[in-house]
Amino acid sequence: MGSASELAAAVLVMLGFPALMLAALVPSVPAFAAVAAVTYLADHYLHRRGSYLVNRLSKVRAGLSIRFLIRQLLLILLLARLSLSTHLVFYGAVACFIAFYGLQAPHGALVTLIRNRRRMPVATRNIDLKARIRIPDAPPRGLLHRSAEKILHLDLFAVAGILVSAELGSAVAAFAGIGLTVGLGCLYVLVLVPYVRGTRIPPKADAVLAAMDDWLTAYRPETVLYFSGSKDSAYQVNMWLETMERLDTRPLIILRERVLLAGLAPTTVPVVCVPGGVHLMNLDLSTVRVALYAANVGKNIHLLRVPTMKHVFIGHGDSDKLASVNPYSKVYDEVWTAGRAGRDRYAIADVGVRDEDIVEVGRPQLAPIMPRRDLPEGGVPTVLYAPTWEGWDGNPGNTSIVLAGENIVNRLIAADPPVRVLYKPHPFTGTVSPEAGAAHRRITALVEQAAAERAADPRFPADGDDAARAKEELTRIEARLAELAGPGGERGDEAEASRDGVVDVRRHEETARLRAEWNDAYWRSFPAYEHRVVTGAEPRLYDCFNVSDAMVSDISSVVSDFIASGKPYAVTDSAELGADEFRRQNTAVRAATILTNGADGLDALLDAVRDPAGDPLAVARTELKRYLLGPDEPASIDRFNGAVADLARKAETRNVGQESRAGAANADPAEAAELTNAVPGQRSASAGDTDGVTAG
Repeated sequence: MGSASELAAAVLVMLGFPALMLAALVPSVPAFAAVAAVTYLADHYLHRRGSYLVNRLSKVRAGLSIRFLIRQLLLILLLARLSLSTHLVFYGAVACFIAFYGLQAPHGALVTLIRNRRRMPVATRNIDLKARIRIPDAPPRGLLHRSAEKILHLDLFAVAGILVSAELGSAVAAFAGIGLTVGLGCLYVLVLVPYVRGTRIPPKADAVLAAMDDWLTAYRPETVLYFSGSKDSAYQVNMWLETMERLDTRPLIILRERVLLAGLAPTTVPVVCVPGGVHLMNLDLSTVRVALYAANVGKNIHLLRVPTMKHVFIGHGDSDKLASVNPYSKVYDEVWTAGRAGRDRYAIADVGVRDEDIVEVGRPQLAPIMPRRDLPEGGVPTVLYAPTWEGWDGNPGNTSIVLAGENIVNRLIAADPPVRVLYKPHPFTGTVSPEAGAAHRRITALVEQAAAERAADPRFPADGDDAARAKEELTRIEARLAELAGPGGERGDEAEASRDGVVDVRRHEETARLRAEWNDAYWRSFPAYEHRVVTGAEPRLYDCFNVSDAMVSDISSVVSDFIASGKPYAVTDSAELGADEFRRQNTAVRAATILTNGADGLDALLDAVRDPAGDPLAVARTELKRYLLGPDEPASIDRFNGAVADLARKAETRNVGQESRAGAANADPAEAAELTNAVPGQRSASAGDTDGVTAG
């Protein structure tokens, strides 16, 4: 439903129109003017916030244009009730609003045409298209951003002038306002005209695709990360960006949805977004030998059908969830898992993935996770509570936050000797279950209240000078990061972003260094004993891992990742399966302290934190870490690079073999035709092909 303020604004809009009708019937010019102002302001607020309720109003036949039209009709009613129906102002108002609405058609057509003509068949980052094709600047943001709302609000001049004339009895204000409304509307339309012709529009699709192929020919990509999904799934490709940057081969990232570009984290790897399946299949990817897939989605078929490269499922996390053994995975040449556990999951699931097609490569993303630290004498250990979200299916075992969250946090806050609580919920928490959202808010309140009480406790003295210096450092770093990022929201449209979206490597490296400094300063900006709620992108989950001495979580990849630290952890049996059955079903909890929904078992976790030498699960965690994530040596990135190289050699061997067979068959046309039909390659799409192409 949106925020409370958005809901209030929507209510004001909907109640404002009956109030306008009442003011028109009375009639009362001041009342009409006051209510009209409220509806204008509430409408503008909803659009400025991008509120979901704007779409809801459209669904109940109260869309933007309708709201403005009704307000104008009620103004005509007001004039009639004031006995001005034979006055020149009345006819001027009617003519103005008819002409004003006549401008909506060319305005809307021009805006749509500009956007369509500037939408290229591919959108890119870190690819130099500027040297190959001419891409003109985008129209000023003010012309196209919320354009329908802007032109409709030009009626303000006419409405205000007519109301002033109705109150004062003079036609001057009315015709001045009418002139401004119609004049500015015409000017708005005329200003848009140059952007639909000549040098103001990008080249046609064929020229753009030819430039893209020219770049591919020069760059010769060897390893592709392919991804398709919604904007909310961008994190699944973001987790692989650093690994792609560290490949020994030339990398390329292929995205299938335009919305993913907005959520893509900064990277130095070339990125191309190709929404059309036909366009993708016609790109020159002949040098690619390995394609990596981070998700099992239908659009994977558009690249899977290419036989000259080997296809690998790498996933976007490692856990005991069913998604980790999707039967779709058998379409790939290989499936790469972190450790032996992934291999065993497929064997147990028996979904058609052969053991010889599984390669254990570790998790390169886990390199930043640090091992256990020694607490300073008298230091307060930190326990991270990082529950996962409720999921789509309503399974009570998905998350601990509803049944156990408050019990866990209350026990941690009351622990003696004391511990610090970091609460970092999953960003999707509460999006499906209202109960989960309410539990999250209660837990947040608990942690914040405990933090305030601890700040006033004389047992916890603070080093105010060090915190103040850290805050000053944070301010300096944030200012520089903002400077490096440039002005927000002013990058132009997709075409301009493709033209100018080549990363400055030095700025990229400086940004990475500053983010590390920011993280260090953040944790020093408040006392080491202070309870904290951590939300948003920064600090990252792995940063929270590194400052924590233990973690409480649920069955998810968070647990598998935390195991890389070797630190004690607990997992809540929210579905109440019982400790033995819970361990049997979930590999990642074999070395965990199992908690009940009442938080029973939490004392055992805290004992392991306070006395590492007496930790009964330390050896089991070491063995489980190796089982889930593979050995520490060689490093995961080295194993990953080795796996890429091995598979590339297999692809090259296959391609050489096909060429030899085709050459040998040249003397026999029938055999050559048979080979051609048996091994389809990339081809030019026919006019009838669509994005829904399937493998033939």
